[in-house]
Amino acid sequence: MVRLELDQVVMRRMKEEDIEIVKALIKEGCEGTENRLILHILTRPLCLFILAVFSSILRCLVHSFILALAIPVFLLIVFLKITMPRSTGVLGSSRPYWDYVGSSYREAQDDTLQNPYCRISGKTPFTKKPKRRAGSKDKDKETSTEKITPEREQAAGQVWVAESEGDILGCIFREGETRAGISRICRLVTGCWYRREGLGRLLVQSLEQRERETGAYRVYAHVPYPSKVGEAFFRKLGYRHLGVETSDEDDKELKQETPERGFLGYPLTKVFYKDL
Repeated sequence: MVRLELDQVVMRRMKEEDIEIVKALIKEGCEGTENRLILHILTRPLCLFILAVFSSILRCLVHSFILALAIPVFLLIVFLKITMPRSTGVLGSSRPYWDYVGSSYREAQDDTLQNPYCRISGKTPFTKKPKRRAGSKDKDKETSTEKITPEREQAAGQVWVAESEGDILGCIFREGETRAGISRICRLVTGCWYRREGLGRLLVQSLEQRERETGAYRVYAHVPYPSKVGEAFFRKLGYRHLGVETSDEDDKELKQETPERGFLGYPLTKVFYKDL
């Protein structure tokens, strides 16, 4: 754990030179999520029943009880490993991948979120050029040649990074607007050394304030199904579990938001929402 001074955190839009750092941060932060989702699917009653049927059939062909049990499970895990990245590439979104280049900020002046801790302490965050990983320079040259249209930028969404003293400590993804007045958080990641320091809360609340100022009246967050920590986090921030902690049956807009589903239609995410 590293003690983090939240009033020294700058939250700005991701630029192209930040892409490789953000990808590495996401890989570290989401490690194990896919395996937990696979385990969640494998332990569903219908899935267990199907595996038992196939094992019984194989038992007649293979003279080994262990192989008859292991082969269907192994094949299903391989199938889920291949198909799941395309079905849950960006949780809370129907897209199989995130358009990092399209969501990059290209203006000279940084677009930042307000940090309420700066107003409390009266301090001004110190900023310096972000650190870059070796080999990222060549990749930046490759991506900078891509054609970026206003339509692509709007559809790509936004990525906001939390930066302190040139280090990117966390990030939050906001999907491109699909319904007027609605914002959707697709991904929230903080570095392992800066967890339980209030950084995730700062990112979410600052983005909520930004969305409120731009006319949004509701924010959705999709949490991977087995994540108890993620559920508790959003509940503390005033989010409600859609379909469980709400009785707004007449709200047609709420009915338009559905969880992402995987193999056999089992939900892979829990949907939380908050009215701004």
